[in-house]
Amino acid sequence: MLRALELRKDFGELTVLHPISVDFCPGEVHALMGENGAGKSTLMKVLAGLYQPDYGHIQWRGEIVSFDSPHDALTAGIAMIHQELMPIPDLTVAENITLGIEPTGPLGIINRQTQRERAIELLRELEADLEPDRLMRTLTVAQTQVVEIAKALGRHADVILMDEPTAALSDHEIAALFRTINRLKSRGVAVVYTTHKMDEVFRLADRISILRDGRLITTAPAHELSPQKLISLMVGRELADIFPPRSVPGREPVLEVSGLTREPAYRDINLTLHRGEILALAGLMGAGRTEVASALYGLQPAISGLISVHGKNVVIDSPTTAIALGIGMVTEDRKGLGLIPALSVRENISLAALNRFARGPLVRHTEEANAARHQLQAFAIKASSPEQPIHQLSGGNQQKALLARCLLNEPEIIILDEPTRGIDIGAKAEIYAVIQKLAAQGKAILLISSELPEVLALAHRIVVLRQGNVAATLDASRSDQESLLNLAMPL
Repeated sequence: MLRALELRKDFGELTVLHPISVDFCPGEVHALMGENGAGKSTLMKVLAGLYQPDYGHIQWRGEIVSFDSPHDALTAGIAMIHQELMPIPDLTVAENITLGIEPTGPLGIINRQTQRERAIELLRELEADLEPDRLMRTLTVAQTQVVEIAKALGRHADVILMDEPTAALSDHEIAALFRTINRLKSRGVAVVYTTHKMDEVFRLADRISILRDGRLITTAPAHELSPQKLISLMVGRELADIFPPRSVPGREPVLEVSGLTREPAYRDINLTLHRGEILALAGLMGAGRTEVASALYGLQPAISGLISVHGKNVVIDSPTTAIALGIGMVTEDRKGLGLIPALSVRENISLAALNRFARGPLVRHTEEANAARHQLQAFAIKASSPEQPIHQLSGGNQQKALLARCLLNEPEIIILDEPTRGIDIGAKAEIYAVIQKLAAQGKAILLISSELPEVLALAHRIVVLRQGNVAATLDASRSDQESLLNLAMPL
């Protein structure tokens, strides 16, 4: 049994984990639930040796232990799947999966054939169709997540800590992971699981511990809690309607796309986005949603096709051009493309708007800091100060910082790619309110989300992509999940 005994963690003057005692039993899925900043990921990182506790102890198999590094925890039999993906991009899938446990021959030389076979075995367990020789840098966020899960499974750990493991996965990949978790339970492995998806909690968890503001509120068997009761315990209040009412969109087209093509990702994409409208791109993983968004923001320009902004044909060859045209974007890849972990919250928020605070080559830091403080307050970002390193923030607060950065430039067209990935239910309600407020102000929003209830509740219209093609354009108020899935499924 793994036990946390009065564990506390501070970052400077900010206590992010007040003394917590909780145990995790073999053959059990124990869910950690709470809003962003509640302390879930911090508790996991202390148990996994990434952080050292400022008070309290870890008891493992009846003995008090100290993990000075993740290697110490792995050696003891505790592995962690991180919410923030940490692959080595220039190594292959197989090399990442077996990193640190490479099979070697008599002379200490890595046995490449055995390495590939081991990777294939673990990927097959997750029902993943991935080539072991592919470089990690060529994978999507979802594929990278699968590799991270396979890596943890390959450690044969007795405890596996899973921090938002399904955030980037398709329904098929999630189902495969759940089957794997059930097999792990039957082997006596303890699984500690965090997620913001309520359906996952009640499908998987045996017990649930609820954290709020760094404190343990309660631990209870899952069958004793309802979704409403769980949400109330998480947020400390009854949560009203999650989705605010939709505003009425305008008729003026602000973004028009015709024949947009970049093989093999997508082809002949046609869409129109109006002022005050929320237009959703829906589809399965790999349908081309993110690639289309990347073209509109200049990250991966299309090879052919026309883009028109406010009735004028434009060439968007870089994010700088997009920003100048009044286009902002929140990327789905928070770590790889969004944040600079070594910089502060202030520096990350102001990054795309430095021209506003510059006088010649010099940045007016007072104005920059004031703007950052305003965004911290406006988006309820939990940070000790604007100068706190952004990597110390919870995943959800990092996501809100990206949205704050995007809106600092006051764009007219806003591309939101999975804006609530890794966001808790309370923060989601806040983000939804922001999105509807922006639409009511006349902003045009292109929304990409893998959560179909989110798409149906927020969007005015939905463009369904299937294998890189537009399958249909629908009125969201007259659509349902089943019809969307039928249109999105490969032919």
